[in-house]
Amino acid sequence: MTRSVSDPAERAAIARRILEGLPEWWFGIAESREAYIADCAGQACFCTEEAGEVTGFLALRRTGPRTAEIAVMGVARAWQRRGLGAALVRAAKAWARAQGCVFLQVKTVQMGRYPQYDATNRFYRSQGFEEFECFPTLWDKNNPCQIYVLALRAE
Repeated sequence: MTRSVSDPAERAAIARRILEGLPEWWFGIAESREAYIADCAGQACFCTEEAGEVTGFLALRRTGPRTAEIAVMGVARAWQRRGLGAALVRAAKAWARAQGCVFLQVKTVQMGRYPQYDATNRFYRSQGFEEFECFPTLWDKNNPCQIYVLALRAE
């Protein structure tokens, strides 16, 4: 089940619970993880639940009058590869459309750098995102920032 999370404290608690279990991404860097958690409290947020357990979440932010960004997303390791990420992206797309957005974007580390980010790139491509632009030094030279975009069409 996917649901919207309206309470800022619950958003942060969910982000913490999921991100602390995914240290192989940037979430293993305490400063980075804490920034994601703090930001989640003020962003639109959705979570997945299975048998009363929060299994994943996605937070969104507006980046312009007609655009939004998936700010952070995570699915608990035990629940990965079961369609929960796709369900979260569907919720994000519906939210963005309802907000009048025509594009949804997401940033990740460019393909070919790290196996876990290669999986992330493949996931977003499978959801219909297209490579938009890569900024080789936005984060740092070892982590080129790949931006993906998705044109939102009425469904």
